[in-house]
Amino acid sequence: MRALILAGGAGTRLRPITHTRAKQLVPVANKPILFYGLEEIAEAGIKEVGIVVGDTADEVKGAVGNGSAWGISVTYIPQEAPLGLAHAVLIARDFLGDDDFVMYLGDNLLKQSLREFVERFEEDRRRFMAPTLDDAGDAPCAQILLKEVPDPHRFGVAELNPDGTVVRLLEKPEHPPSNLALVGVYLFDRRVHEAVASIKPSARGELEITDAIQWLVDSGYRVRTQILEGWWIDTGKLTPLLEANRLMLETVERRVEGDVDDDSEIDGRVVVEAGARIVRSRVRGPVAIAAGTTIVDSFIGPFTAIGRDCEIEGSEIEHSVVLENCRVIRAGRLEDSLLGQQVEVTRSDRRPRATRLMVGDHGSIDLG
Repeated sequence: MRALILAGGAGTRLRPITHTRAKQLVPVANKPILFYGLEEIAEAGIKEVGIVVGDTADEVKGAVGNGSAWGISVTYIPQEAPLGLAHAVLIARDFLGDDDFVMYLGDNLLKQSLREFVERFEEDRRRFMAPTLDDAGDAPCAQILLKEVPDPHRFGVAELNPDGTVVRLLEKPEHPPSNLALVGVYLFDRRVHEAVASIKPSARGELEITDAIQWLVDSGYRVRTQILEGWWIDTGKLTPLLEANRLMLETVERRVEGDVDDDSEIDGRVVVEAGARIVRSRVRGPVAIAAGTTIVDSFIGPFTAIGRDCEIEGSEIEHSVVLENCRVIRAGRLEDSLLGQQVEVTRSDRRPRATRLMVGDHGSIDLG
C-alpha cells in the first residue's frame, strides 16, 4: 500500500498567515500539522508516500525532505492549480500504479489511528478474496471515514445502506440525508483511476472526490465506510486551529529541559525545550515553549504553544499559537490568538495613547 498526501491549496481561510507559509506547515503544539499525518502514515507501516504540492512546494520540500526522518520515501507530485481532490489522484497515476493507497488531506487532524483504518480495509478485502458461504458480493474498492456532525450541510455527506455501504454522496447539501460527514482520509484500490478519469469538473471547476466515489457506487462497486469515534478537525480556519492546538497539548507530558529561575513557577504539563529561558514568570500547562524562547515577567496560560526564538516580556498569553521569532512586549493579555512568524506586539508609553496598527491583507483584529 502507498500513501498520497495533499499539501497544495492556497490556504485562503488562514490568511494572512498563509501568504508566507504553507497551511499544512502551520504548527499545532509546536509541530507542523503535516508532520502528524506523516507520523500516522509511517506508524501504519506505509513506506512509499507521494505528496501533491502547489505554490508552496519549495517550503514543503524543505520541511519534509526525502522522508527519512519518518522512515519513509517521499515523491513530490506538482499540481499546477488546486483543481480538486480527484484531480490529485489523476496526476498521481504514475506514482500510485495499481497499488492500493490511502489519500490523506495534509491539513486535517484526527484522533483515531490510521493503522486501524488501513487494517480494516485490508482485512475486508482479504475476506472477500477467500469468501465463505456467509460472504456475498465483491471486495470493497474504497473505504471512506465518516464522522457524525451537528452541521452536515457544511460538508460532503454520505447516505448509507443498512449494511453500512454507500448509497450516495452529496457535497454540502441544503437538506442532508444524514449527519455523516466525510473525513479527509480515504482508501482506494486501482479502480478509482477509472473513476477519476470518467468524471467531469463540478460547478466550481474542480474534479470532486465525492463524484469519483459516486461513480464507483453507480458502477456497482462496493464502497465501505467506517465511523470515526474520536475527534476530527479541519485546521483551515483560526478557531479549529486553536482547538486542534488545545487537543494536541492535552496529550503532552511534562518535560522541562530549559532554564527556569527560582522566581518562576511551572504548573502542570509543560514542555520547556532546552535553550528556552523562564524568568520571573508563571507557566500553567498544558503549554509548549520551544527552544531559544525567553519568557520574562509574564504569564503563559493553558493551551498555548510558543515557537522558537520568541521574546515574551511583561505580557499574558493564553489559548494561543505564537510562531517563531515573535516579540510580545508589555502587550497586556492576549487570548485566542494566532501570531505569525516575526510578529511584534508591543505597548509603548507614547502620548497620546492610541492603538497603532500595521496589518497585512486579510488580517483580523479584535480590540475587545
